[in-house]
Amino acid sequence: MEVGVTLNNELEVQIAEAFCIFDTHGDKYIDTRNVGNVLRFLGCVPTEKEVLEVMKATDSVDYPGEAHLAKFVAHVSVLLMDHKMEPASPAKILEAFEALDPENKKYLTKEYFGKLMAEDGEPFTEQELEAMWPVAIDPITGTIPFTFYINQLKHKAKIYEVADVVKEELAQAEKEKGKKPPPTVPVP
Repeated sequence: MEVGVTLNNELEVQIAEAFCIFDTHGDKYIDTRNVGNVLRFLGCVPTEKEVLEVMKATDSVDYPGEAHLAKFVAHVSVLLMDHKMEPASPAKILEAFEALDPENKKYLTKEYFGKLMAEDGEPFTEQELEAMWPVAIDPITGTIPFTFYINQLKHKAKIYEVADVVKEELAQAEKEKGKKPPPTVPVP
């Protein structure tokens, strides 16, 4: 893929490809409001706080409100190699659903789950809830059988596998040079 920026590995290529989908002018810049979309397209599950942090870290000095491809690729590569914004495992999601189902019915009602998603934690918007319902709700019972829903969601973001390979390659290259591995982003 020709992006006009030097890409050093498969991780950077995949980040650049996702970025370029949102680069509507083809100028290597995206509106920072699209940062969350790019991250989610990659398979990340960022909180709004994490999206804001990436927006701030990649905001252009020359064009405020825009993120440049090179700066974005460099920053997000490090985050992915450190498994930031990684989706929860199916086991962790099941554990959370089971905590919400003290009667062990193996399902949640749309009303109950919708209320939780709209009011607790990082709230979903009405638009996000409407996008979720077709995947979550069993059309026959009108409930959310959570093991079925988890299976609908179950996917491992392959970008993290690529990030692990690149991180190992970089560490090996540094080791061969007699230096320490590349720095990681500190956990907040």
